[in-house]
Amino acid sequence: MKRCSWVDEKSEIYIKYHDEEWGVPKYDDRELFELLILEGFQAGLSWITVLKKREAFRKAFDYFDVEKVASYDDNKVEELLKNEGIIRSRAKINAAILNAKIFIEIQKEYGRFSNYIWSFTDNKIIKNTTGKVIVSSQLSDTISKDLKKRGMKYVGTIIVYSYLQAIGVVDDHDKECFRY
Repeated sequence: MKRCSWVDEKSEIYIKYHDEEWGVPKYDDRELFELLILEGFQAGLSWITVLKKREAFRKAFDYFDVEKVASYDDNKVEELLKNEGIIRSRAKINAAILNAKIFIEIQKEYGRFSNYIWSFTDNKIIKNTTGKVIVSSQLSDTISKDLKKRGMKYVGTIIVYSYLQAIGVVDDHDKECFRY
């Protein structure tokens, strides 16, 4: 079975993520929040690093309950900084808390975050048929600008594009991939 070129065929966690999750359209706000936060933590690192720490992140961040994350205080930040199971970056932890608060504001404005993120494509999946690997697009530029304008951090166009791939708004499977 042929997969996308980025998948390390020796890594079960990567294979499972690619085969079962990456590029599958997501509409559940908890899943959308989790992946948004994890994409931010991935900045400057490899995605496999995040995947290997994902379960620890889920436990540390209350299974990405957005209300709980939005209420984290300085004591919780210090607790997270001591957690060896996650990526311990004060800037990224503080951004996750800030982004949770803004995520909630977007939910209030749109009914659900899912409504917001899918509104940029009129609820359509964008399929990359060029066969070229890209790391950003006009769509990710637009969403990144909007999220930054709202105050979110770690939502540059490359992170947003990766997020859109992960949540299935953008289908970027290689043409040779069985998921294409």
